Order: sequence, then structure tokens, then C-alpha cells
Amino acid sequence: MDNARSTCTWRAGIELLRPWQWTKNVTVFAGVVFAHQWNDPAQVARALGFFLAFCGLSSAAYALNDAVDVARDREHPWKRQRPLASGRLHASTAMVLAGALAAGAFLIGWVLGPCAVAVLLAYTVLQLAYDAGLRHYAPWDAIVVASGFVLRVAGGAWILHVEVSPWLILCAWFLALLLAIGKRRHEWVALAENAATHRPALHGYDAQLLDQLLSVTAAATVVSYGLYTLAEQTVRKHGSHLVWTLLWVVAGLFRYLHLVHTRDLAGEPDRMVWTDRPLLGIVVAWGISVWVLLAFAHP
Repeated sequence: MDNARSTCTWRAGIELLRPWQWTKNVTVFAGVVFAHQWNDPAQVARALGFFLAFCGLSSAAYALNDAVDVARDREHPWKRQRPLASGRLHASTAMVLAGALAAGAFLIGWVLGPCAVAVLLAYTVLQLAYDAGLRHYAPWDAIVVASGFVLRVAGGAWILHVEVSPWLILCAWFLALLLAIGKRRHEWVALAENAATHRPALHGYDAQLLDQLLSVTAAATVVSYGLYTLAEQTVRKHGSHLVWTLLWVVAGLFRYLHLVHTRDLAGEPDRMVWTDRPLLGIVVAWGISVWVLLAFAHP
């Protein structure tokens, strides 16, 4: 009985920390890839350490969010199954896990240097501001989420002391904003008239506005990525052929918007990528294309 209870607690703890969402943190490797640092073991090790720090800090944020939202989650049609809302894990345990993970993240940051600590601290402040009230106001709720991705991309380059294109950072921000807005649309449709009760920020949205924001951010993502591939700095470093990967970006965005509008699958974008084979294939094809062009093409 004790072993079974212990196993259930461990499972609930892992579910609370949402390790499947760590895929979001691979964006910290943008600096390694786009600055041609993958052949430097020291730089790769620093990026890997930063990735682990962000995994710990983002999981700490998930645990804190669930502890803050436990009462509201119990009234939610699917969030009620989360470990805290369902009673499988106590809020005090979540806070201990959050504190331990945050401490571990900052310890790694301290080893990596002041720049890493500053980025992790900025992310922590951003998450605390989100929990303190920004998440209740549209469009700040989506903007804060997207800004966390900017910190990942920019921080991953800064800790390596390599230059990062502003267009690449903008592209990451617009893409993250697109995913955040898609998630808000999913909640608006799924929760119907109860949407604003479960997420107050949805008071500031309606279906037409969300669809318009999706169109704007999708277009901005394409434009910013295209300008990145054509920028003088990019062509000087990687040659002129990277622009052809824009075809995969457009195809991926079209597939994502198709899933949003016809299947309403934007609730968990990370799982969408893994469960939709066409979208996964596009992402893999883009990754392979970029890798080949950066590794073998010359200006």
C-alpha cells in the first residue's frame, strides 16, 4: 500500500512539473546553431547547462501557477484533473518542489556566469508578474508568455557571447505570441460562456479578435523570419540559401492554422507537434534543411 501511494505521488509530482513542455526550452540552442558553435564542446556544454536551468525554472513556474490557481482549476472541465486540483498532491509539496527547482536553476546559472543569472532572474520576475495579475489582462497575458521565449533565445546567445540577429529574436517572439493566442482561442471555444470565469483575461477577447490576432502574428512570423534569412548579417554568416527554408515555415504555419480552425487543437501546442504527423514532418524537414545549409553551405 505504501509503495503504491509513493508511486502515485511520484507520478503526480512529475505531472505537476510537465516535463513534456521542456521542448519549449530547446530554443536556448538557437545561439549554438545559428552562430556555428556546435563544434565547440565548451559552448555546447554551456548551452546544455542553460537548457537544464530553464527546464528547472519553467517547471517551478508550472508548480507555482498550479498552486495559485488550485481553486479555479477545480471548477475547470479538464484542469480539475491536475495533481493539485484533483487532490493527488498537496500545495505545500508543490511549493517545496518549485523552490528546489528554482534554487537548482540559479545554481547552474551561477556556474555559467552573471549573464545567465540575469536572464534567469528576468524570467523569474516575468513569471511572478504574470502570477501577480498580468495574466488577468488581455493582451498582456499572451505578451508575457511570448516574452519568456525571447529570453530563452536571446539568453542562449548571450551566455555564449555570440551575436544574435534582432530579426531572429522578433521571429521567436511572434511565433510564441501566435501559439499563446491560439491557446486562448482554444479556451474561448471550448469553455464557451464560462471562458472568462476560468481565465479572466478572456474577458478582453472575442472570437473575431482572436482570429484577427492569429492572422497578424502568423504574417509577422513569416515576415520576420524572411527578413532574418535575407539580412546582410545572415547572408555573410550562412550564405544566401537559408531563405529557402521559409517554405517550410509557411507550410508549418498553414498546417497549424488549419488545425486551429478545423480541429480546435491549439490547447497544447507542444503535444500538437508530436501528435500531428504532417506538422511534425514539416518541423523535422525545416530542422534538417537548416542544419544542412548551415553545416555545408558557404557564403
